Amino acid sequence: MLDLLGGFSTLFTLWPFLYLLGGFMLGLFFGAIPGLTATLAIALLLPFTFGMEVTNALIMVMGIYMAGIYAGSITGITLNIPGAPSGAITSIDGHALMKKGQGAQALSLDAFASSVGGMIGALILMLLAQPIGALALYFRTPEKFSLVLLAVVTVTIVSRGSLWKAIIAMTLGLMISTVGIDPMVPKGRFDFGSYHLVEGIGLLPAVIGLFAVCELLVQATIPARNAMGVAVADMPRLRHRDFIPDLHIVREIGAWLYIKSSIIGVLIGMLPGGGASMASFIAYAEAKRTAKHPSEFGQGSHEGLAASESANNAMCGGAIIPLLTLGIPGDAVTAIIFGVFLIHGLVPGPGLLTQHTDAIAPMFAALFVASAFVMISVIAFGPFYLRLARINRGALYGFIGLISMAGVYASSFSGFQMWMALAIGIFAFALRRFEYPAVPMLMGVILGPYLEKFLRGSMIVSQGDPLIFITSPFSLMFLVMTAVFIWLLRLRPGVRS
Repeated sequence: MLDLLGGFSTLFTLWPFLYLLGGFMLGLFFGAIPGLTATLAIALLLPFTFGMEVTNALIMVMGIYMAGIYAGSITGITLNIPGAPSGAITSIDGHALMKKGQGAQALSLDAFASSVGGMIGALILMLLAQPIGALALYFRTPEKFSLVLLAVVTVTIVSRGSLWKAIIAMTLGLMISTVGIDPMVPKGRFDFGSYHLVEGIGLLPAVIGLFAVCELLVQATIPARNAMGVAVADMPRLRHRDFIPDLHIVREIGAWLYIKSSIIGVLIGMLPGGGASMASFIAYAEAKRTAKHPSEFGQGSHEGLAASESANNAMCGGAIIPLLTLGIPGDAVTAIIFGVFLIHGLVPGPGLLTQHTDAIAPMFAALFVASAFVMISVIAFGPFYLRLARINRGALYGFIGLISMAGVYASSFSGFQMWMALAIGIFAFALRRFEYPAVPMLMGVILGPYLEKFLRGSMIVSQGDPLIFITSPFSLMFLVMTAVFIWLLRLRPGVRS
């Protein structure tokens, strides 16, 4: 059994707690500034986790994750410029309240909903992870192949925009994953005679290139007039006590709305590729459908703000469930968290919860405590959140670029890997200009080796008989689910685009 009490005990020792606090503050910083997301924060942290104990690394990542998802709504409420896509729906009613002179109230209700949603998501994670993990222990190689195939298909399907562009992005990621030494035969593949490429393209250069370098290039193309500093001077001064939520309004919103929205967030998070934006939108739409005064939505509705923000933070717990138990990341952030596990020699999937309880239990505790930090942070730092927007963006992005490249070198001591991260970033930037999604490409890089390994392993065991994939009930179930998802594509708008 997972020792949750031991996890909380470990978390509240000096260094793990400081790592959680540091990660939380980093997540607030990155989440509040448009263009700097929790995904980018964890991508930048990835190389530094090499020198950390795995427990501290996972604790710090949980702090970044929870804070980064929440903080996207801060500038969305105050400036109508969400710091991250997860804060876009919250901005609708939050900024409307800001324009009515109720900005502090909006921020306090926003933080309260985030705390409640995050805690509910963490509790559901603690309850469901163990049973799902125990069931996953029965998975053999054919089942694992079918499961990875299902992940590849679903991540591709749920990607926004053109399906064909998502397929191409996923294919490119799978192609990148084949570069280097063959996993079963000691022979280089697709190395073009370069001894550098024989080592393969590392996960860290791919992550830094796809998210850090690409994002910096995107931000460099944004005209200076769109920078946030123009509107910062118009922000009102706020006091600490202004950020304590009004309990009368909380009671009017109702406990059921918080619980229902949080459950929606968890369920969406468990779907590969679902993400905070989708959870926020669906919870908001459901709250509007059942509201007594739906006309208030978009005009400063407390219910709309609470529903969207509860869902996007509850999504964090939901997204971690398939990552830990089945090895399927739920969103872009958990795809990078996948890399944190791999760096420390832990493979998410069957057996992880039972074999590495000492690392996973504090991670669960960290997600729960980070949710409580959200409410504390808005009371303590609410008046200072807006000052993040005053930072000179040129100096900020230059520093991030330097840290990114230094991190890649520190992890591999290879100048070639630095150039590879830069090349992938430029390539990803070109793809993004034509609206090709980055997440399927990253997932292809991560899942490609497992897809190949389990496929070839299964075929070796069956002596080349593909029927091995339909003789197991679990494998057949995953293949049927894959076929159903593909069949349902006919219902998706824009499939022919």
